[in-house]
Amino acid sequence: MKRILTAFVTVAVSYCALCAQAPRPTSHVVGKPGDLTMNVNGDAAGPVAITGGKLLTVTHGVIENGVIVLSGGKIAAVGGPGTAIPKGAQIVDAKGMTVYPGLVDAETNLGLIEIEADLSSNDLVETSDEIMPQMQVAEAFHAETVRIPVARLNGVTNAIVAPASEDSVAGRDAFIQLYGHDRDQMILGRDVALAMNFSGEQRRQARRGNPPKYPSTRMGLATQLRQAFLDAQNYEQTMAHDTEKQNADKKAPPKRDLKLEALLPYLKGEKPVVLGAHEGYEVEVAMELAQEFHLKVILSHVEHSQDVLDKISSYHVPVIVGPIYTAPAPNERYDAVYSLPAQLQKRGVKIAIASYDTQNVRNLPYAAGYAVAYGLPYDEALKAITLNPAEMFGWGDKLGSLDVGKMANVVIANGDPLDVKTDVKQVYIQGIAVSMESRQTKLRDAYMKK
Repeated sequence: MKRILTAFVTVAVSYCALCAQAPRPTSHVVGKPGDLTMNVNGDAAGPVAITGGKLLTVTHGVIENGVIVLSGGKIAAVGGPGTAIPKGAQIVDAKGMTVYPGLVDAETNLGLIEIEADLSSNDLVETSDEIMPQMQVAEAFHAETVRIPVARLNGVTNAIVAPASEDSVAGRDAFIQLYGHDRDQMILGRDVALAMNFSGEQRRQARRGNPPKYPSTRMGLATQLRQAFLDAQNYEQTMAHDTEKQNADKKAPPKRDLKLEALLPYLKGEKPVVLGAHEGYEVEVAMELAQEFHLKVILSHVEHSQDVLDKISSYHVPVIVGPIYTAPAPNERYDAVYSLPAQLQKRGVKIAIASYDTQNVRNLPYAAGYAVAYGLPYDEALKAITLNPAEMFGWGDKLGSLDVGKMANVVIANGDPLDVKTDVKQVYIQGIAVSMESRQTKLRDAYMKK
């Protein structure tokens, strides 16, 4: 024990010494994109004027040789070269660069898993029950994950964090920002949507010689979901009656049921349900159930639903598409999944593109670029990873475009954001130029010198 304590103290002292020697990044530097880095003291960023760049505003076209002013964590001005610049603002010369809003990934597992082989770092899903609406991923979110800086370096500034899809009702999604002084600053919304799934993946199959559990079929899944919704409605009525009686009799309040209580805002249509289904018949059954209970739906996945695209359009609900790199089914064309965003958009469906991943969040803009190659209009592809997902989850008035009054989540890159050859030079989150370092860049710099 004494040797262990001695070793611990030695490591701690060495760590403190390294921290003391390490250079502290500064934020108040004038120059090219990439010169500004994160304000480690957490002070509010001063006014920043990004000048001379090509502004992809998303909502009002492209502004060549534009100016965007960031102040107080928000966008203070957007316009052409004549736009007024506040006195004392940092001037960032973005000539030859492209400036666009921070990207929004509509479904990820960021902060829920670090190392796949280490079960102690895996909080993807609670498998003890099939229906777990009372679970909040925000309570498992690990803000210090090394995967967030990797995604941030490619322009992703916000994301939906969702549980994995092994459960039919896996829990409640959170909306995060990919920078903050602590997890509370990074979690912008703790309960923004309910993760609900209807596919073969949620069936409880026979494992290791044990018989299958209920539900082991899709009809079992549908029945179980319907019963849960009916139980929740009955619970609300019972609680209202018991509470009224308890007040009259001055008795102890009735016992709460967190599972049923968590379903109520969704049954009332107050918040959206992200309903994941992959094949056409799964989409149809799941949507019949959603309509029966008047759920506010965001459809998700639908990558093998080309035979019901017109029906999906008739639902008048937004759709999160992906992963776009999924291989086609045996009875599908080679480009069925790649062209799906274009086919949905052509039918008037509002779409968002998601990574549905952790390590590949950084590839979000390239998924949108792939969709463009297979027919999705460029402007719609950019919306699918900026404004559309922000609007789907109730943040469209704060994020997703270069508009005055929105959060100053802005990216400066040396080319088209959907092009794999483009390098992001600087990312601003709420007006702060965040560090452009990640574990990968540190390893690159350490070993490329040798």
